[in-house]
Amino acid sequence: MAHKLYAAPLSLYSGKARAYLDWKGVDYEEILSSGDVYKDIIVPKVGRPVIPVLDTDDGQTIQDTTYIIDHFEQAEGGPSVYPDTPKQRLVALLLETFGDEWLVIPAMHYRWNYNEEWVYGEFGATAAPDASKEEQLAIGRERGSNFKGFCPILGINPVTIPAIEASYEALLADLDAHFAEHDYLLGSRPSIGDYGLIGPLYAHLYRDPASGEIMKRLAPRVASWVERMVHVKAPLSGEFLADDEVPVTLVPILERMMGEHMPFLQTTADMLTTWSAANPDEELPRAVGMAEFTMEGVEGQRIAPPFSLWMLQRPLSYYRELDSADKLTVDGFLSSITGAQGFQNFDLKQPLVFENFKLRLA
Repeated sequence: MAHKLYAAPLSLYSGKARAYLDWKGVDYEEILSSGDVYKDIIVPKVGRPVIPVLDTDDGQTIQDTTYIIDHFEQAEGGPSVYPDTPKQRLVALLLETFGDEWLVIPAMHYRWNYNEEWVYGEFGATAAPDASKEEQLAIGRERGSNFKGFCPILGINPVTIPAIEASYEALLADLDAHFAEHDYLLGSRPSIGDYGLIGPLYAHLYRDPASGEIMKRLAPRVASWVERMVHVKAPLSGEFLADDEVPVTLVPILERMMGEHMPFLQTTADMLTTWSAANPDEELPRAVGMAEFTMEGVEGQRIAPPFSLWMLQRPLSYYRELDSADKLTVDGFLSSITGAQGFQNFDLKQPLVFENFKLRLA
């Protein structure tokens, strides 16, 4: 019996999970997360309407793409998406966090400000695959408007939109320069960092037609990387670069993360400390308030999600558990990254645990 992946084509994190499962050569069946599937399967199992969800062939239910990937890394063996060497592994973990948690901003902006009508049809086709086009559009407008409503709380508004677009176009240019020299971030094999980036860059920014046209026009090599990631021709193939090399072409991308994302994450961590002191016995909310961020010199505010800190814990724990020789090597590399001190000295007073489909304080 194959594993079952409950997912949808328009879902950001479904794109991440699917691309990994295809490269790993996992035998799975994808089941469209229609309204009935949410009601009858996903919500009873997980407690809330979220995708992707994976049911393994031995009866386990796994929610969250990072856990899905880590499950099969252990269960399947073989070539790994996690590099063995310290610099490459840290970079891969950082870029997974950046893609998963920060590129949601341009992904949501371009979806709802460039592709709105098309996406309503996609929402309707997912929710009611057997309905007519007219019925799907009506259903999609009802369901999709909720997602469009998230844009302001994600920091997307008339003041920040020019900065979001400038930052995204600069990121595309940096990635395009990198993919001129390498098939993936760290060589000829995709890493966990590639899977962090593929969610937003495929499901929203490539697949949605208007933003897909922008990507193909401004960064054709990024579009080609997306196609390599989602149309896997040779599962389990490729190698990471020798001698723990991190290409210099990744430095501007890491500096963008350190300049935009890391200060916001520190603000979120500080807010979590304050929130937990005031609410010692309460369940963690999706956000602990609105936090300031800066992008291309423009200030905005967006929700401060503790889940982003759980993702950051992965590279942070890896970095802090390095032995002295590897830490010296990694610190030498980080000294070349402007703003990396914000990561090295990150102050997370409230460690987090994600278990039983919920995030909680450790």
